[in-house]
Amino acid sequence: MNFVIDWLTFFLIEQPEGEGGAKHVRMSRFLSGDEYQKSELRPFLDGEFARFAKRKVEPNPKSEASPTKLGRFVLEEGHPLESNPNYALLQRLLAAETPGESREPCQELVQSYLRTSQVRGGVLLVVRTRLETLDDRYVFILKCDFEQKTAIITDEHSLIANVNMAISAKNMKSLMYPHMVEQGMNDPYHVKIHQFSHARYFEEFMRFIEYPQTLTQLVSEEVLSLARQHIEYVYPEETEERQRAEEEIELIAASPKRELAEKWEHDTVMEAAQIITERQPEAELKFKLDHMQVRALLADYGINLHIAKTNGRYVVLLEGDALQFERGVSPVEFAKPKSLHEVISEIEERSRSCSAAPPAADPDDRPPWE
Repeated sequence: MNFVIDWLTFFLIEQPEGEGGAKHVRMSRFLSGDEYQKSELRPFLDGEFARFAKRKVEPNPKSEASPTKLGRFVLEEGHPLESNPNYALLQRLLAAETPGESREPCQELVQSYLRTSQVRGGVLLVVRTRLETLDDRYVFILKCDFEQKTAIITDEHSLIANVNMAISAKNMKSLMYPHMVEQGMNDPYHVKIHQFSHARYFEEFMRFIEYPQTLTQLVSEEVLSLARQHIEYVYPEETEERQRAEEEIELIAASPKRELAEKWEHDTVMEAAQIITERQPEAELKFKLDHMQVRALLADYGINLHIAKTNGRYVVLLEGDALQFERGVSPVEFAKPKSLHEVISEIEERSRSCSAAPPAADPDDRPPWE
C-alpha cells in the first residue's frame, strides 16, 4: 500500500508562557508533492500513512479506551450529507489540487483545532494523499506533541545538546478521511481516528462528528430494554409492584457496581443472553466472586460457565478442554483434578458446617457483671 503525497501543510502550534495559556500558530508552511519529497518530513512520515490505513477498527469498540475508532458525520433528519460542516470542510480539502488551493480550508481547520479545550503545543499536519495504484484521494490530519526534556548526542566536544521542540511519530494522533474499508472500497460517511491519549481532545475538535457507543454500552442498553419488557409481561397492569420493579431497574442502570439480583429464572436469562449474543457475539461477561475475578463471553453462560448456590453461598463452575497458567509457577499446576462430585460434596459439607457453627459472640453483648 503506497501513498503518494499531493500536498502537505505544516503548522507549528505554541503556547508561550505569560500569555494566559493562549495557543497560536507560530509558523506554517505549504508544500507541494515535489517539495515534500525533498523535505526532512519525508523520512519522518514514510510508512505512517500506510500504517494508519491498515489499523483495524471495530464499528463498536470494546471500551472507551480503544485507541482507534470510527467517527460518523452528524446529520439532521431530512438534511443531506453536505449540510454537515466537517464533511464540507474535508471535501474541500480532498478537492484542493495545489498547496495554494488548500490554504483557506487548512486555515479553517487549524483555527477550529485551536479552539478545542486541552489542546497541547506541537505540530499539526494536513496532507492530501492518493493510492498509487487506484488513484483514490485521502486526507490525513496528523498531530505530533512536543517531547519534554529531550536530548541528543552530538559530537565528542559538546556531547549533549538539548532539543526544546522535538516531535515524534510514536504517539502521533491521526485522522483519515474517507474511511478505507479495504483497498478500492471507501466509506464517505465515516472518518477513522487514532489517539492513544486519555484526553480525548483530538476527537472533539471536529464537533459535528460523533463516535459510536462501546460494546459494553450497547449490551447494557439491550439488557435494560429486555428487563423492561419482562416487567411489562409479568405486570401487565399499572400496579405498585410494577412501579417498584421499574424503579429497581432504573437504580440498576445508574449503579456502577451491582450484586446478583436473583430475579430471573435460568431459562429467562438464557433467552435474553441469546438475543444479545446473536447481535453482539463478542459481548463480555465480567464479575467478581469475593476477591476472585471472572472474565468470559456472555455466550459462555449456561454452557461453559455456570452459577449455583448452596447454603446461601455462591458457586461458579467453569468448564473447558485446556487449563493454562501464565507466569509465576504455583503448586496448583501439579494438581490431579478431583471429580466434580467430590468437589460438590466438599462444598456442600463445608457450607453445612459453616451454617451449623454457633455465631461468634458480640463483644458488646456481655452481662453487666463483666
